[in-house]
Amino acid sequence: MTDDADDGMTYAEAGVDIDASEAATAALIGATEGFEGDFAGLLDIGDRYLALAADGVGTKLLVAEAIDDYSTIGIDCIAMNVNDLVAAGVRPVAFVDYLAVAEPDDETSEQIGDGLAEGADRASVELVGGETAVMPEVVKGLDIAGTCAGLAEKGSLFPGEAEAGDALVGFPSSGIHSNGLTLARKAVTKDHEYTDPFPPNPDRSIAEELLEPTRIYTDLLDPLREHDTNAAAHVTGGGWGNLTRMGDFRYEITDSFEAQPVFEFVQKEGDVADEEMHRTFNMGTGFVAALAPENAEALAAETDGQIIGEVQDGEEAVAIRGLEL
Repeated sequence: MTDDADDGMTYAEAGVDIDASEAATAALIGATEGFEGDFAGLLDIGDRYLALAADGVGTKLLVAEAIDDYSTIGIDCIAMNVNDLVAAGVRPVAFVDYLAVAEPDDETSEQIGDGLAEGADRASVELVGGETAVMPEVVKGLDIAGTCAGLAEKGSLFPGEAEAGDALVGFPSSGIHSNGLTLARKAVTKDHEYTDPFPPNPDRSIAEELLEPTRIYTDLLDPLREHDTNAAAHVTGGGWGNLTRMGDFRYEITDSFEAQPVFEFVQKEGDVADEEMHRTFNMGTGFVAALAPENAEALAAETDGQIIGEVQDGEEAVAIRGLEL
């Protein structure tokens, strides 16, 4: 990582102000009188909860558009939704998509559909419908979003709140996933084209590296439940700040996964400060669970996770790699 620089590129300057976004989201939730749940909305239906999550893939679409390859975008759309349900302790079961286009195109739609099918297979969910809207005066290019439904029996949800003394088990990401692309795109295209070779791996283009699909974490749900996970966080928009959604604690990260080369490339090309990188990206760790230390060791041993730190009493913060977020 580089030293922090006052004149380095920031996510806000690139076009996305995290603080403003969070304030707008809070205003929306307040206007609708809120809802039960955090990563997913929960509805009590008797002996079970029905859970819903909705999300899209953001400006990753512009990378796909630049090289006319939408084959992985559907995987991202599925992943961004199902991972939020898993963070609540909910099993995703069904998915619907919404594709808005300026002009219909059979080949593009087929590529997106293939990606959705692949993502659904990886996540073990059913594609049960969707909608395509042609809106040339509203949409430039295309946008895709989806909604995922999940079910959880009473008592199977994670409590949702970490406890002081909990260990933190992290799980590696597959790369940049599907957030922070507004900053990443502007950083890497300052001096490069998307079709240029990716310097750490010249066999791939820069676009191919940015389009690496988001990892899907549904396979972790059963182990997380079996080992009495108290809370979990999907490390997506807002980067490592997502850990504070597990409760008002200090999250001391001592042994996180190494960030993949794409993050170092983005940081170098955009002269992005360390803190900004960790407030924007997953930096190599895409999912985190908080649970009792003895259970954490067993969970890590049974999965590809590792203990990355602990939950401590103290002012709400995430301490990682010498940073206080």
